[in-house]
Amino acid sequence: MGFRHAGLPRLDSGADADASAARIRREPVAIIDIGSNSVRLVAYDGLTRAPTPLYNEKVLCGLGRNVLTTGRLNEEAVQRALVALARFRVLCEIMQVTQVLVLATAAARDAANGPEFLSAAQAACGHPIELLSGRREAELSALGVVSSFHAPDGVVGDMGGGSLELVDVRGATVGMGVTMPLGGLALQDLSGNSPKKAIKIVREHLKKAAPQLETLRGRSFYAVGGTWRALARLHQAARGYPLHVMHGYSVEPSDELNFLEVVERTDAALLQDVESVSEARRPLLAYGALVLEEILRVGRPRELAVSAAGVREGLLYERLDRDARLADPLLVAAAELNAQRARSPGHATDLIAWTDRFIATLDAPETADERRLRHAACLLSDIGWRAHPDYRGEQSVNVITHAAFVGIDHPGRAYLALAIYFRHEGVAPEKASPMLRGLAGTRLFDRARLLGALLRLAFPLTAGMEGALGSLPVTVEDGRITLTLPADCEALAGDRILNRVRGIGRVVGLDGRITVA
Repeated sequence: MGFRHAGLPRLDSGADADASAARIRREPVAIIDIGSNSVRLVAYDGLTRAPTPLYNEKVLCGLGRNVLTTGRLNEEAVQRALVALARFRVLCEIMQVTQVLVLATAAARDAANGPEFLSAAQAACGHPIELLSGRREAELSALGVVSSFHAPDGVVGDMGGGSLELVDVRGATVGMGVTMPLGGLALQDLSGNSPKKAIKIVREHLKKAAPQLETLRGRSFYAVGGTWRALARLHQAARGYPLHVMHGYSVEPSDELNFLEVVERTDAALLQDVESVSEARRPLLAYGALVLEEILRVGRPRELAVSAAGVREGLLYERLDRDARLADPLLVAAAELNAQRARSPGHATDLIAWTDRFIATLDAPETADERRLRHAACLLSDIGWRAHPDYRGEQSVNVITHAAFVGIDHPGRAYLALAIYFRHEGVAPEKASPMLRGLAGTRLFDRARLLGALLRLAFPLTAGMEGALGSLPVTVEDGRITLTLPADCEALAGDRILNRVRGIGRVVGLDGRITVA
């Protein structure tokens, strides 16, 4: 299979991420996505490596309903779509969006009256419309995953209302994609609203995707699309999963297959937490489940990972310059939050170098992934300072666990929240949320305690101000945690600081001391 090389992502240092954040253009950009099931407007705060939605609205128009049997877009659905597009045009004007990109996908591509609709749609929204080919849609979906997962490796599957796209990704390298009429509305149409007949249709069409599915074994399958996100939300409810964030939610295929079989056999109205799924999408859940089940059975991936990013985010990523693409989106987003919320944003950059120096002397090396997580945690270390002291830890946890971060999985998100919680509340293990502890796993939990202990020392040493930490190193020397103070800072060496040094030592099983240079 041939691959198109898009440039490998780089692990930025915190300073690089901070500089990247400073270069961000703050001119809003919006994307209008005319899909087979929904018409959606998403406005972002700028063309950035870690874009944040300013406004997000969708209208379930059902443009793709019955297109494959009638050959035409339904007139009622067309009118709903045109009304939505006219509304979106006004909203973009109110938000002073400087750049509006409009995409249309399978329904408009396949219908005989598609060109007529696109002409009317362009008049309604006031902007030119790009009609995506199936291959182009697959490419953009893959780029959306490239932009939002750290070093992705697997196959991206984007299931919309009218089509399913499958494409291989390795890092930032995107393979040739394949498109099939296996969207929820298309399957409902082709099967005569019979999930049993739909299974045969799915199996026949997936034979065309053999090159993609044959490479999936032991790798990740990235699920894109509203129906699959709805299934993931129901899966979280069924297992009592504590973190209600879709992006980066991962499941073992065996667990998911059991759940998908339940969805296919059960009336959608009886599924737990089905109220979180719009009524218009509920009839499509069974079709989404059977397509996903067949992909998992044939491809046998290592994990299923849910992506909240797809075509729209891929389009934004594609429009970035090379340097912006190479930046780490997690560190860029953390640097932005640091710049907005910290009392002295430069202190976070000091923390990165200061903790780098400590880790280099510790006989417990960290992986590259753990290093980037530690850097991100340093950037987020002071985002809760404006809260009442009794609630800084809790508020920081709430912000971090629910922030619109990409480039991070759920265990990594739990690590970030725990590290900052420990920084405020102390590093006793029993203080931690059992939910976060379970998500992080043993190793990341221990790393979060260590970083929390380091942060608990750094802030009273410097009052959270930049420029001082470089002359106040903490290292491992002669088997002890050692804080070295210059002579003119000897007055800092009180009981509070000594206790914080010893706190670091307790985490790693060493004694602690203060020396004066």
